[in-house]
Formats: sequence, structure tokens, C-alpha cells
Amino acid sequence: MSTVKEVCKLAGVSTATVSRTLKNPERVSEKTRERVFKAMQESGYRPNMLASSVKTGKSNALVVLVPNLTNPFFLKIIQGIEQAAQEKGYSVLLGDTQGEPERENEIASMVLSNRADGLIHLDHSFPFSKSDAHLADRVPVVSVCERIKGDKEFPVIELDNYAATRSLAKHLVNYGHRKFGIIAGQEESRIHHDRLAGIKGVFADEEIPFDDNMIVGGAYSIEVGQEGARELMAKPERPTAIFCFNDDIAIGAIFELKKLGLRVPEDVSVVGFDNIKVTAFMDPPLTTIDQPAHEMGRKAVEVVLQIINNVPLRRNREIFPFNILERESSGPVNPNF
Repeated sequence: MSTVKEVCKLAGVSTATVSRTLKNPERVSEKTRERVFKAMQESGYRPNMLASSVKTGKSNALVVLVPNLTNPFFLKIIQGIEQAAQEKGYSVLLGDTQGEPERENEIASMVLSNRADGLIHLDHSFPFSKSDAHLADRVPVVSVCERIKGDKEFPVIELDNYAATRSLAKHLVNYGHRKFGIIAGQEESRIHHDRLAGIKGVFADEEIPFDDNMIVGGAYSIEVGQEGARELMAKPERPTAIFCFNDDIAIGAIFELKKLGLRVPEDVSVVGFDNIKVTAFMDPPLTTIDQPAHEMGRKAVEVVLQIINNVPLRRNREIFPFNILERESSGPVNPNF
């Protein structure tokens, strides 16, 4: 088994520097950190984190709650979390909750029992059980993308969803579209309300009537996209453009529209949200909103570690910029459709 001395020799640093890199990496230069981590990898050295946790009272672990691990967008966030956590000497305990409250409560309780130092939540639900709710104020918690429901305002890393869907709506209106459909996710989430408000804002500006009947869906999945497209196309007035509240929904919608014998975008334009990798290779490539998921994951680690280390936060919300990627799934309205 390799020792700290071997790491020191390979990296050309002192034992104090190796210790500081593991415990307080922010106090070590990036160049030195890279040398130490490379030396650890080459030597096969593994620090005794259990012994460290006994001395410091910390586990050097973070819990990440994910509502659906098969969602490619969440995987991009997790990659950013994993990378940033490793750089700071933390391990990541991943919990795929599938949106089940009991499973969520069980995994979140790891922070309360000191098996983890902080929690990063990728959903809008309050992660603790009713019996543990009074302990939430003592727990370092950060949410990514979604704001956690409840009285307590937890720090959040998010996109300006209102502005992002406004940009999509303007994009479609500029192509002449005035008949729309919306395939949404969970109605109770803040994302749903922010994205819908962005669309409604542009409709109001352009004097386009809004009707709740144009909204279908209820979850972020390919199957919901398929079902939503069928439902919208069965309406008396069919939309010429469809907003999909994530890319999985858009994938399902385009697949179903083609099954119905419709062309995208010649008959119906479709736009998505998230810019998962596959969207650039679809037929047609999807117009979507690019979220910097990897960077958002890294920022979540930075913020939760500030809370763990009792460093005051400058602000409670970190809002990331977005880009609209105009691809071939959206185009001019077909006056004959």
C-alpha cells in the first residue's frame, strides 16, 4: 500500500502540502493541486477519510438527489458535481429517487446522521420527511434548476427560465406562427410556471390569444411527448408550432408527428429545452435552449461547500445565462396547414 511519502516524492511537495490539498484545496494553487492528485493516482494512494472524519467531524461526502437518473440533462449536471467534488476532496453519494417521497426522505436523512456533510437536490420537492423537517435549517442544502417548495428559501442554481422561453416564443412568432401547443412537465414546479409565463408574455405582446386547452403533458419523458403530440393534433384547431418543456418531450413529439404523417418543420415546428447531446443529431436537429448543465453542477458544489464551511453567501440565487440554438426543427408557418 502506498503512503503519503510516496505522493510527496512524486509531486515534489511536502506532507503539509498534501494534507492541505486534501483538506483545504482552495488554499493550494491549481497547479499544485493537479500535481498532488496526479501523484495520488500514479501511486494508488487512498487517504483514510474515515480517520479524517473522526478528527474533523465531517464525512467529506455530499448527497445528490436525482429524480430520474436516465435523463441525459441530469447526467451532465452530475458530471459537473462529481468533478468539482473530487477537486475539493469530497466523494458523491448519488440517490436516484424516481420522484418517490419515501426514497427521497431516506437518502436525505444521511446528512442528518452525519454520513454526509451536505445535500444537492435536482428536484423541486422538499427532501426531508415531516418528522425531520424541523432539522432542515441545520443542513447545508442547495438545489439545481428547480427551487425547493416550502417556507424556507434554500440557495438555488438556476437558469432564467422566463427569459429563455420568451426567446423561444419570439423565435416562433417571427416565423409567423400564431397557433401553438405546449407539452409541459410537472405543473407544481416553479420551472413550469416560469416557462409558461415567458410564453404568455410574448403572446400578450403580440396579441395572440392564450387558452389553457393548448397545454398538455405533465411529466418530462419521451412517452409524454408522444402522447402530447397525439392529443394536440386531435384538437379542432391544430397547432403549427409546439413548445416542449424539455428535450425528451420534444424527441417523443417529433417521433409521433412523423408517425401521423406530418413533416417537421414544414407542417409543425417543434422546440425543446436543455440541449442534450442527441438533439444535434436528430432528424431534424432540434431547436432548443442550451443550459450550461456542467457548470451549474460545479457551482452547486462551490455553494454547498461555502455553507458547510460557514462562509456567508453573497446571494441566495445564482442565475446562469442561456443560448437559443436555432436548428432545423423550427421554420416558417405553413399557411396551408
